[in-house]
Amino acid sequence: MGTWNYLLIGLGAGVLAGLFGVGGGIVIVPALIFLARMEPQTATGTSLAALLLPVGALGAYEYYRHGQLNLVAAALIALGLFLGAGVGARFSLMLSGVALRRVFSAFLVLIAIRMWFSQPKASAKTPAAEPAPEAAH
Repeated sequence: MGTWNYLLIGLGAGVLAGLFGVGGGIVIVPALIFLARMEPQTATGTSLAALLLPVGALGAYEYYRHGQLNLVAAALIALGLFLGAGVGARFSLMLSGVALRRVFSAFLVLIAIRMWFSQPKASAKTPAAEPAPEAAH
């Protein structure tokens, strides 16, 4: 997945953050799983790094220690969040409370349906079954 795609994920998350007050878990993580084909742990670590200060600093550090963080993607998503949050806030202020609740509800249902019915990809990190150790003589 290219630089512009990560920036667009951040921009979309920023718009939705400004619009609905959401970002990481509802927008960035599913986008990284579905669009960037990241493992859920890497998507979560990358999302936390994008939202780093102060919210995800410790969590992102743990994912980083375990090799489950994409720093370039996190930085580009953070830039998109910065730019997109103002746009989302402006849209939010143009909607009524009822309209905003309905749009947000529909968005959550769509994400839930996608998560429910998506098939997990085979992971290269899944350990293969190892033969049982030989008995000591």
